[in-house]
Amino acid sequence: MTAVNGVMMQYFHWYNPEDGSLWKQVAENAEELAKIGVTSLWLPPAYKGTGGGMDVGYGVYDLFDLGEFDQKGSVRTKYGTKEEYLHAIKTAQKAGIRIYADAVFNHKMGADHEEEAEATPFNPDNRDDVVGEYQKIKAWTHFTFPGRNGKYSTMEWHWWHFDAIDYNAYNGEANAIYLLRDKQFDHNVDLEKGNFDYLMGCDLDMDNPEVKGELKYWGEWYLDTTNVDGFRFDAVKHVSSHFFLEWLEHVRNYVQREVFAVGEYWSYDVEALHHFISVTNGKVTLFDAPLHYNFHVASKSGNDYDLRTIFDNTLVQQQPTLAVTLVDNHDSQPLQSLESVVESWFKPLAYALILLRRDGYPCIFYPDYYGAHYKDYANDGNEYEIWIDSHKWLIDKYLFARQTYAYGDQYDYFDHANTIGWTRLGDDEHPGGMAVVVSNGSEGTKYMEVGQPNRTYIDITEHISEPVTTNEEGWAEFRCPAGSVSVWVPQEA
Repeated sequence: MTAVNGVMMQYFHWYNPEDGSLWKQVAENAEELAKIGVTSLWLPPAYKGTGGGMDVGYGVYDLFDLGEFDQKGSVRTKYGTKEEYLHAIKTAQKAGIRIYADAVFNHKMGADHEEEAEATPFNPDNRDDVVGEYQKIKAWTHFTFPGRNGKYSTMEWHWWHFDAIDYNAYNGEANAIYLLRDKQFDHNVDLEKGNFDYLMGCDLDMDNPEVKGELKYWGEWYLDTTNVDGFRFDAVKHVSSHFFLEWLEHVRNYVQREVFAVGEYWSYDVEALHHFISVTNGKVTLFDAPLHYNFHVASKSGNDYDLRTIFDNTLVQQQPTLAVTLVDNHDSQPLQSLESVVESWFKPLAYALILLRRDGYPCIFYPDYYGAHYKDYANDGNEYEIWIDSHKWLIDKYLFARQTYAYGDQYDYFDHANTIGWTRLGDDEHPGGMAVVVSNGSEGTKYMEVGQPNRTYIDITEHISEPVTTNEEGWAEFRCPAGSVSVWVPQEA
């Protein structure tokens, strides 16, 4: 039997309402999402962040507080309570959807007490460059989690569990990263800024046995508590890559079942992604950031972009089985830290390129499906109002085509700068074949083979109303409108 074509959805974005409603929404929508062809949901960090009920979850405070304890000004997280989270997971799994949890192992924030320590200041833009004397500093590094009071774990965190911080109360004006006494920056991290181990907050020391032990224990506890199907690792280029392999092997061995893993290595250099994959023995899939970047550039360039090159230097082109393909995410969306917007007109093209092809594990971004509207401040200090269009109607059509026709051999017709196409010939269980035509310029046509002689095809996007009939050999001229996509599937009698 052919495996179903998997589809992940990133079920959140940076600007979800701060009303604790997301877990309830997951539970309410799970059946509907399963029905349209979503097979897994990547949910946001479920534990307490330093901003309590307002925190998106990446400012990690307490990994063991899933919206259960009164800490940081609230019991619930931004997304709801622990009970609602566990109910959402169960409901989704019952509907046949896998759940991936977001794991942030890079840093902790929002400590309960200050501590004195000794450290050397480094240049934030070049971590090979010492910019001051070895000195006494004071920083927020002591985590006691008073609201949880030792439940699930009694470990308190101190300065020696971290290797670097970026704040010194004795010199609040200094712009430096302080490498703590007897510490070194992690190896096997991205080489941007000399060494990109330090990102934010209190940076976890992955050479410390207590830190490693606690994170492995947390993995066991989390799987026992939530029964999730996998993890999305945040900021993997800032953490020793060996750690992820070690941690993953530990928890997989503990639960004795498959545990999926995808890492966020946000680099447009595909070689950096290959290096991470080799160090982690191919055990961790990665988001295809170079593909997102190609989409971003293509969407800005209009018909000057050569669509034949859209997959050049991407992970899905070079290591397709380890590529999670995406159009946008919470960091690349407007007004966020890695803003690299894919323009709205191009999103139907981009989603066709990830959802209707053989390679890659595609991931749909929540606002691209549901739409979004928010306000925030940009780096220039001005406030902007953002609208993200919903492409739900079209994505639903693609999902139907993906689950019904996107099987068997794939033939590519990447032979024109502005119009490309491909066909899927189907298999015994999914006969009929499918043809896709994509244009970033004027109306496009493509003479292609779908393997079905004398059969009539219709464009399910409804962009083109006239059907097309194949010849004796199963070929036909398939069309699409200017700057758009058409998806041709058999006309059912």
